[in-house]
Amino acid sequence: MPRAPRAVPAWLAHPFRWQRLPVPWPAVARGALCAGPLLGAGVATGHPAPGVLAGLGSMLAGVNDRPGTRRTGIVHIGLPALASALGMLMGAALQTAGAGWWLVPALFAVGFVSGAGSVAGPVRSTAGMQMLAATVLGAGMPLPGAPWMKSLYLLAGCLWLLLLRVVLRSPRPAGGALGGERAAVATVFDALAVALGAAGGPGAEPARRRLTAALDRADEALRLRRLTDRLLRRAPRRDELLLAERFAAATTLCEASVALLWEARPLPARVAESPRKFADALRTGRPPGRLAAPETSSAGRGAFDRALLDAAVVFARTEPAAPAARPRPRASWRTLARRARGFVGRRTRRGRNLLGPAARDYGLRVAVCIGASTAVALLLHANHWYWLPATATFLVKPDLGPLFSRTVNRFAGTLAGVVVFALAALALPGPWWPPVAAGIGGALLPFATRHFALQTSAITFMVLAFVWVSGDPQASAERIADTAIACGIVLVVGHLPRLADPRRRVGQRVTSALRATERFLRHVLAAEPGQDTAERLALRRAAYRALGEARTAAETAAAELLAARDRNPDWLTVVTAAERIVDAATACAVRLDHGARRPSAAEAERLCAALSAMADALGGAGRRTPGVHEQALAPVPDCATLTDVAAELERMRGYAGAA
Repeated sequence: MPRAPRAVPAWLAHPFRWQRLPVPWPAVARGALCAGPLLGAGVATGHPAPGVLAGLGSMLAGVNDRPGTRRTGIVHIGLPALASALGMLMGAALQTAGAGWWLVPALFAVGFVSGAGSVAGPVRSTAGMQMLAATVLGAGMPLPGAPWMKSLYLLAGCLWLLLLRVVLRSPRPAGGALGGERAAVATVFDALAVALGAAGGPGAEPARRRLTAALDRADEALRLRRLTDRLLRRAPRRDELLLAERFAAATTLCEASVALLWEARPLPARVAESPRKFADALRTGRPPGRLAAPETSSAGRGAFDRALLDAAVVFARTEPAAPAARPRPRASWRTLARRARGFVGRRTRRGRNLLGPAARDYGLRVAVCIGASTAVALLLHANHWYWLPATATFLVKPDLGPLFSRTVNRFAGTLAGVVVFALAALALPGPWWPPVAAGIGGALLPFATRHFALQTSAITFMVLAFVWVSGDPQASAERIADTAIACGIVLVVGHLPRLADPRRRVGQRVTSALRATERFLRHVLAAEPGQDTAERLALRRAAYRALGEARTAAETAAAELLAARDRNPDWLTVVTAAERIVDAATACAVRLDHGARRPSAAEAERLCAALSAMADALGGAGRRTPGVHEQALAPVPDCATLTDVAAELERMRGYAGAA
């Protein structure tokens, strides 16, 4: 199937995309209390170097200060903070040793580790990027002090923001404690209400994806709290158990809702409002009130009404149905580390291995760009040679967005930041304006995450304030030139054929998602009537999560500069078809639970084998898998949902053939 022509190429339109997000006012307040005050304290005490390093650490931590619970904030800020401190220690040690041209292989090695970590998930990817940036800055910034002291100052700045995140809490909700986790579960019900309101319209599939993302965030928040309880050997409290039961009810209700969305018929407004009442009940502590009257117009509607009634029963409880389990004996550190790895993004599935081919390609791409930038900077004998590899660090990571888009926005943001900083230097003379400028930049940083150019402007504004306090007020013009050179290096090196192969960067995500889809479909078709649905719900969430990662990677690849010239499959179409297979399989599971005819073993195996073969074809290096293209997949008698599965598999055949 040929791709539809675009009026504006995706690679050209992507730099102008703007994320519409609510203003994170708590993060804005924390940003204002971090870099500026820390830098000001260094100036006031006559020790600017510690103030610069602490402000730099708080700036790096501020990039990771995203909405979420306090526990997720500890993970998302704490792990990159430790990685940044390690990077500063390594970089400062290289500077102390006078590494010279040995910086090129040293930064090449750190860049490879940073890039390879990109496949392990967003938290480890961010940690790797900040470790590399801190290594470059530690090796280049001419600040006095021993390497271990520089590392501690940087870590102190990160921990200051983390302390503000933990100590400065939002007002306790009327529904009781567990503010962050309770809000995450309430967001699931809100997203469910929006999805039901979009049923039968063009916005149904995007609304279902947002619902899946809300489920993943709530699940992560609750699992992290359970991990904390195990670490402290503390039994869950009553409100924690009640919230877990309400999240389980939300998960079951979402499964029934997916069946309604698959039926693609508009729903009455009162149906969409029922989940919103549960969200209000979580936030206020009051009962949900009257819900939509049940009806049995379809199998999906009947399942939804039963799940709605079960959720109402759960919300009516004041005591958990299951008693709190007794605390387990203290686990070994190895066991605790294995449990914690799930929250920082490591995956051991095929294609996500840190030693696999995708990780090697990611690592090589970052390492070559960093090594080339460092070599060019040393050849030019630049006073601020570290700005070239530091700029490349924030551009070349393959999982952070299309390379051309990030390069354009990086240069535009740097230019804007330099101009604003120069105007501020003319209008605000005196020794105290750089800390004030750093405070303003720190406050803007959480808001600036909605566009990379805006984020770059805020970071440039803050970095120039740090450099000014360090004793180099004439660095602005050089910053523009170095950024232009670094952008050119990244554009050339980052688009080398071996380093920019979408099959290896996207195909492994799509293949992993198809295999997760196959596991879910196989479980649905093999499950016995009356079997516990916990495993099915977990497999469905895993499939949707893998598909979300694959969609993100496919959208990034589609917006790359060379995407129009490659001959790879239309990955977005493949992911969309796989999402519809999971939707149809979910609807099939709901119907089977309520007495629908089960397909024969041969019919079930035929569909599962075809999906597995499709994953093999898309994941193989240009090879065709026997059995995928030889015969058509006939509709499954008396099972409309599985007929849709067969239709979506047929839709993917052309792309498997092009792979």
